[in-house]
Order: sequence, then structure tokens, then C-alpha cells
Amino acid sequence: MPKKDPLARHNADTLLGFDFGNKKIGVAIGQTRTGIASPLQTIRSHNQQPDWQKISHLIEQWQPAGFVVGLSTQDDGRDNPITPRIRKFCRQLEGRYQRPVYQMNEAFSTFEAKQLLYDELQLKAGKLWEVQDQLAAQLILQSWLNNHTEQHDTDR
Repeated sequence: MPKKDPLARHNADTLLGFDFGNKKIGVAIGQTRTGIASPLQTIRSHNQQPDWQKISHLIEQWQPAGFVVGLSTQDDGRDNPITPRIRKFCRQLEGRYQRPVYQMNEAFSTFEAKQLLYDELQLKAGKLWEVQDQLAAQLILQSWLNNHTEQHDTDR
């Protein structure tokens, strides 16, 4: 019996973006065809462990071709205390779902998300806590899409 192509059921234009944190993980969705990323949801971690059941549900629902994960490092490129956990999360995503994982320097994405939400929308702290990580994931994924689209356009 021939093996089924694991990529045959994936949406080739769809990516999920992640802003990984010990307590919660922001998730965004984006399409390479449109070059647009949108916030999706925030997943709470249990005992500093990702909620793989919720992540699996999102993957079943959206069938992404791959993942973009924000990688937090210091200004000089050295690891932050959370960097090894982010790298482990990337390995687990790739191993569990057999799809490529692209790491994107997140360069203050959570800080930028907080500034946007607080300054522009004047969200209260409770609501800010709920949505800042998914907006950070959107900013990470949007940066990756912008870079990917620019590289693709220069290849033509």
C-alpha cells in the first residue's frame, strides 16, 4: 500500500505563528499568498508546559504547512533565560507535527504589542493580558511574511 504524502492535506499557504512564554503562548495565523497575519488566540500553559491538546486542535483546524516561532535573544545574540525553552518548543513542534519550523527574531514583539494595545487602544490591564501574546505572535508572523515576500519578489 503506497504511503500517503504527509503534505497532501496541508494548506500550502497557511502558517501558524507562536509567541512562546512559560505561562502562555500567543498564536497567530497567516497566509503566504496574501502576506497577512492575524491574531488567533492565547493558549495557557500548564506547569510551564505547552497545552499540546489545544495546539493539536489548532493544527487540525487550520492544517498549516509550517510554523513561525519568535526567538528571544539578547541584543548581542546570546541566549536569554527562556531561549533554550523556545528552541525545545520548536523541536517539539517539528517532531510532533512533521512540518517545518521557522525561527524569527522576535525583537521586542511582546513589548511592541503591549505598547500598541495600551497606547493606541487604551486596553485595561486584564484585557491586555489576554490578547498581548496573540498580537505579539501576529507581529512575529507578519515580520516573517514580510521578509519572505520581499525575498520571493526579488527572486523573480
